Amino acid sequence: MKFIFDPPIPVKVQKMKERVRWGHPSLIQRGIDQTSMVIDDGNSDNSEFSFLVIGDTGTTEHHGHHPQRQITELMLAHREECRFILHTGDVIYVVGSHEYYPTNFIEPYREFLVGGENPKCISYDRMVFDLPILPVMGNHDYYDVPLIYRLLSGSTRPLRRLLRYRDVEIGWHGSYKGDAYARAFLDYLQAVTSGEQLEHHLDNHYTAKTDTGRCLRYQPGCFTRLPNRYYTFRYGGIDFFALDSNTFNEPLPLPATKEGEAERRKLIHRRHEIEQEEMQILEACDKLNAEIPVQAEQLDALKAKLYQIDEIKIDIEKQLESHKVSAVDFEQLNWLKQRLIESWNTEQVRGRIIYFHHPPYVTEATKWYQAQTLAVRRYLRWVFDEVAYTLGSLSQGRPIVDLILNGHAHCLEHLRTVDTGHADSFINCIISGGSGHYPRRQRNEGSELMETFEELPGSPIRKVADSLLFIGRHGYDVQMRLPYSCVRIDVRDGRPPKFIVRPFVTERFRGEWCNVYLEPFVI
Repeated sequence: MKFIFDPPIPVKVQKMKERVRWGHPSLIQRGIDQTSMVIDDGNSDNSEFSFLVIGDTGTTEHHGHHPQRQITELMLAHREECRFILHTGDVIYVVGSHEYYPTNFIEPYREFLVGGENPKCISYDRMVFDLPILPVMGNHDYYDVPLIYRLLSGSTRPLRRLLRYRDVEIGWHGSYKGDAYARAFLDYLQAVTSGEQLEHHLDNHYTAKTDTGRCLRYQPGCFTRLPNRYYTFRYGGIDFFALDSNTFNEPLPLPATKEGEAERRKLIHRRHEIEQEEMQILEACDKLNAEIPVQAEQLDALKAKLYQIDEIKIDIEKQLESHKVSAVDFEQLNWLKQRLIESWNTEQVRGRIIYFHHPPYVTEATKWYQAQTLAVRRYLRWVFDEVAYTLGSLSQGRPIVDLILNGHAHCLEHLRTVDTGHADSFINCIISGGSGHYPRRQRNEGSELMETFEELPGSPIRKVADSLLFIGRHGYDVQMRLPYSCVRIDVRDGRPPKFIVRPFVTERFRGEWCNVYLEPFVI
């Protein structure tokens, strides 16, 4: 049985457009840009500021301990000094259901919410942030579950055990194609049914002005909605671009050749292998008692392996289905291209940061070779190449963006691209995906990322990036260490800007928590 369902890209795009009433006449008449916002906190003109980065957080406590809450307590020490928190996606596991927002988001981050002293009184679709949490969508925020599994898993424990799952964060609902996320974070204009109410809402909350027209005014403590699933804002002379990588992660079609057919057979065989592995893990889960601390830790590890298997199966399915007509979200990619060009032609902008879920460069063991990883790299590279061609000498040798921030890989990693032969060269990338869900290991192949360059005859394989720091799971059995992490980034004045990156790590080892100090580094 297929336990997790990832909606098709066209469905994701269309549903999210409907929720924000994309291109509604009332928006067009007012000249409103639905992809821009202004953070109205009184500090956005300050060229020196700090912010936090978290990702892959949305899980509940693990048999008495809560990694996500441990990270929150690290963050609280920096609350007064940081202007906002960027979230790199997977806000809610496992299928983005609204059922889990109270336990997996509102309770852990209560200090950042208006009324957080009484978190049980906060509805997931009525959240207001004192300190902005600015997310992008992760794959789990889009996931759904088949109807038959919802009926079985959401009822009673005996019925759950028929499916041989235990204590899995799947209940009666999935995300409904990202609807829960949209109601939690976006300005859900679809719920405004009256034309008069819509116009009143737009005139109250879309009062900020940018170079592209009127836009949403984000007011901490008052109105904290995002305009769209992808958006941009300017702070301290830095342009931030938040993307939805779930709609441009489609792999290239398998070629209609003998080699392509051989690859298809290989994928089908791999799918069968991991399904057999899944059954073995489920059998092992049934032999463990969550009331015994040592076995509870083992159960956590096995359940994390199940989630990992689900992701691998989805990646395989995407490759097997890639013969269909391409559904890549070029509307968003062209938007990014145009906005980057405009950013480079705006005098007051001194730097650019983009953040999204799927990392284009990563050495975490389960993600570096995935077809989705390579697809995101390919499409982002295309955008950067187009921007570089248009800019010509205007960039003066600087990379197209100063920093890329991602999640998806459950680790903390700093990578830097080398000369790739494209406009994605010499870019710093930080993966902050270890803020709550079970950490994963670095691959065995080492810290150098290689890539096949088909357009370079005689040089088919070439290095594209180096991993300069990796914090993930290490050790085995009783010696296993589980480091969870977040990042603080201090932006300094100057052109180009300087970024001081401060990693924060708390590690679970032998049932205890211990904070780990790491030296800051400068980008």
